[in-house]
Amino acid sequence: MSRIKWSIKELLRVTTAYLEKKEIENPRLCAEVLLAFQLETDRVNLYLDFGQPVSERDVSGYRCLIKRRLKREPVQYITGKQEFWSKEFLVGPKVLIPRPETEILVEQVVSLFRDGDRLVPPNANILDLGTGSGAIAIALAGELKEAAVWASDISKDSLDIAKLNADRHQVTNRVHFKYGDLFQPFAACSLGFDVIVSNPPYIAPEDYDSLPPEVRDYEPKQALFAQEGGLFFIEKIIRQAPDYLCPGGCLVIEMDPRQISRAFTIMDEAGRYMEKRRIRDYSHRDRVVAAKTRV
Repeated sequence: MSRIKWSIKELLRVTTAYLEKKEIENPRLCAEVLLAFQLETDRVNLYLDFGQPVSERDVSGYRCLIKRRLKREPVQYITGKQEFWSKEFLVGPKVLIPRPETEILVEQVVSLFRDGDRLVPPNANILDLGTGSGAIAIALAGELKEAAVWASDISKDSLDIAKLNADRHQVTNRVHFKYGDLFQPFAACSLGFDVIVSNPPYIAPEDYDSLPPEVRDYEPKQALFAQEGGLFFIEKIIRQAPDYLCPGGCLVIEMDPRQISRAFTIMDEAGRYMEKRRIRDYSHRDRVVAAKTRV
């Protein structure tokens, strides 16, 4: 009995229907990304070669990838990569998967350097707290050629991946990685930062059960959860950042929309901030808080 000869088109059609039946999010996209990964090509070439047969070896490998996805393992961990700021980053279970909404942080920092409305010098010092995969720091280094970018993380595994990504995007000499908890690596130095940016852990532990299994069961808990309703690190950063920012320096921080009012209150209590504002993400939800330190 002869085996079925699958074309790319038929394999995608059947797999998409199967993933949809199993209630996997974005089934067509998932099927395409994993097949492109298995065939060592990209999604555009899948369509250019729609009628081409797929070897038995690749069909078997593809099935293994689909089985992993059915266990709700994130596609990004299966392929080992994620796009952020139009760049491809290496990711794995030791680092948080960069989200599209986090690009808002990069947009906001870059906007501070606009000609004609420049709020910080072009050769500014920028600090990315909790860098993870290094996506924010590396994106900023790519956009702001004259700036010096610093990045810290409490996870040595994360820093190893971030350094690989810096090398991948040829900014190794411009992003300085430091191991330690938040500001701890900079406590003994006199370096002042013009901008501090952070996407800290901000999910409340009590929200654990409501998370999608892709997040709850696979992403590093250290990078996700924070005590005190998710505000532990946010409050710590807000209260400590003025000690490390230059006068008039900017803090830009991502958080849950429900946390923003409390973040503003903490800034008011600190008495060291001005020009507070909230910025919406691509889903039109308040996602980022930005403020300047008093001069």
